[in-house]
Amino acid sequence: MGQTLDRKVNVVSHVVAVGLLCLMIFASQRAAEAFQFTVGGQSGWTVPSDSSSNPFNQWAERMRFLVGDSLVFVYQANQDSLLYVSKEAYDSCNTESYISKFVDGHTVFKLNQSGPFHFISGVKDKCLKNEKMVVVVLADRSNKTSSPATPPPPPPSEEGSPSPPASGSVEINPSPAPTSETSHPPPPHSSGPRSALIGFTGVVATAFAATFALMAL
Repeated sequence: MGQTLDRKVNVVSHVVAVGLLCLMIFASQRAAEAFQFTVGGQSGWTVPSDSSSNPFNQWAERMRFLVGDSLVFVYQANQDSLLYVSKEAYDSCNTESYISKFVDGHTVFKLNQSGPFHFISGVKDKCLKNEKMVVVVLADRSNKTSSPATPPPPPPSEEGSPSPPASGSVEINPSPAPTSETSHPPPPHSSGPRSALIGFTGVVATAFAATFALMAL
């Protein structure tokens, strides 16, 4: 009788350990699916060679951005800057009215909400030559779309200035060069989270079914 009880306890402990391991793997897969997009590729954030078109917007339209992804803007800090602005400031290239301004030369901008984000060069003449971009974040990683709510006041920027109403809140993270950077646009996001969730659920369900079967012996 004692040996049977010990066997059941060992089986339950093993199943719990397997379940925790699966949960850790699943969480790692979810975290690893965030992408870092380098704006402008090797050319970086600069005036397009053909200012009659906007290659930044053409590139952004081909990508699929999800909440949690980041944009990397690389530019010459002493000659250019990055402004996160409202749609009105974007349309008119108004460099005096912005939500946040960055001058570090290597800005990592995290997209933490669905909706549009508008960026322009801090140099008005460069903005007028189409150094500007609109990025639309589609949804979060659980495939649930969300409508941007009225955002809280934006976080402090590199330089203070009266801020226009924002269409969505963001998390700004100007930081040193990341250890992992994509120089070319990564492939569109797949349905990885849903597949991982199904696999994780199947493993746990099988493990617990085996536990109940052994305990019934």
